[in-house]
Amino acid sequence: MQPSSPPSSPPRADTELAVLNRIIQAMAHHHDLATLLHDVLDIIETELGMTCATLTLRLPGSDVFEIETSRGLTEHEQSRGRYLLGEGVTGQVAQTGQPALIPDIRSDPRFLNRTGSRAGQTVAFICVPVKHHHEVIGTFSVDRAKPDDATLKRDLNFLAIVANILAEAVVGIQEQRAATDALRAENQRLRRELGDLYRPRNIRGNCSNMRVVYQQIAQVADSQATVLIRGESGTGKELVAHAIHYASSRHEHPFVRVNCAALPETLIESELFGHEKGAFTGALQQRKGRFELANGGTLFLDEIGDISPAVQVRMLRVIQERCFERVGGNQTIKVNVRLLAATSKNLEEAIRDGRFRDDLYYRLNVFPIHMPALRERRSDIILLADHFLQKYNDVYHKQIKRISTPAINMMMAYHWPGNVRELENCIERAVLSSTDDVIHGYTLPPSLQTSEATNTAMLPDNGASLRAMVDAFEREIIVDTLKKHRGNAAAAARMLQVTQRIMNYRIKRLGIAPHNFK
Repeated sequence: MQPSSPPSSPPRADTELAVLNRIIQAMAHHHDLATLLHDVLDIIETELGMTCATLTLRLPGSDVFEIETSRGLTEHEQSRGRYLLGEGVTGQVAQTGQPALIPDIRSDPRFLNRTGSRAGQTVAFICVPVKHHHEVIGTFSVDRAKPDDATLKRDLNFLAIVANILAEAVVGIQEQRAATDALRAENQRLRRELGDLYRPRNIRGNCSNMRVVYQQIAQVADSQATVLIRGESGTGKELVAHAIHYASSRHEHPFVRVNCAALPETLIESELFGHEKGAFTGALQQRKGRFELANGGTLFLDEIGDISPAVQVRMLRVIQERCFERVGGNQTIKVNVRLLAATSKNLEEAIRDGRFRDDLYYRLNVFPIHMPALRERRSDIILLADHFLQKYNDVYHKQIKRISTPAINMMMAYHWPGNVRELENCIERAVLSSTDDVIHGYTLPPSLQTSEATNTAMLPDNGASLRAMVDAFEREIIVDTLKKHRGNAAAAARMLQVTQRIMNYRIKRLGIAPHNFK
């Protein structure tokens, strides 16, 4: 009995027909261009043995063709794949609309090896145009390892068929993508317009907490209601008061601010209500108080929680009846004033301790607005830092362009007890301290420096060692380089002119995670 012979391979025509059928099925199931192209290239490679299958597409409104997807190329190699019209084999195919067949890429100067992936290889290169309505919208190319001439010509014809099939799918999906992008852009524009409707121009922040504040400002601005702005020191309560005033019908009238905590108890009544000549020692002439100066406009009482009980009593009448007498006088003065108040104190606790009158609290707390602490709006830290960077670039005539990754990490990890005011001071200091066009971690104040960022957790109390400072500086350089190369350690090593082994050693020793920068 003779041994059975191995089953023969199916004829080439059957294989090609099966491949076309699978490609058509993929087109029917995928509405995402990247997924569709990945599947098509995978079919071409696995079924027909073609390698480095690559599709380039024309960038909208240009004569540049860029690799959209490929098989067998790294991201870095693929990023090099940009061809001008008429440049290299790909550019010539795009320009003429005619396919090209290079039997040996080593002997044809038209093959540029732009991606750098085929150095020294002996392969054939086939490139066909992808056309839509007689216009070349891209190219489709593959490599073939040492085939005969007949096979190459058959491959060329087959790829031309595949390119024709793909053209319709690519254009359809591109049109769908363009429509989706246009709809997304329109939605973003409408959201921005809606946000701008509520967002005061003098306040920065996009987080959900700040959007609530913007909406509250819009709701109360044009009313006569008394507003109590609460929040920690440095959160921007005065900015909210300004925004309310300038969004109201009183914006053409005075905005008068009084810091109740900065005035001595003996002078605060005079400052608020004014005084008559001779009312007390040193009162050499009549003086109008802040309530009179703010007539027709807005009076902002900052740190209202620090006023004394005696002043609280007089404040009750003014808030309720909008009238008062100057210190040392008996003439009742009526004013038309919008009252805004702010405090960083816990007024409820002050009421329980008898330091603040509950009836005054209820008159002030008609429309409360809470300003979130900076640690509660961390997504706004970089936005605010960029704003302050530009501000102090202009003030000090600097050209600082960016904030380094370690500096950003330090700002995001810090708890900001001084809130936005502290952040502004930090950026101003960093701008003044910077010696190049980057804000580095070591230019930020010592309060932001952490043991993790500086490798000083185990240092003695008498200061930082040279090794720790060198490590901190080296870590910042490596992190910046990895960020530039999207976490590619090999590319970072080449840029820093060290071997990849040394780079990997440094990365491991300094506890850097390159994948965080991809």
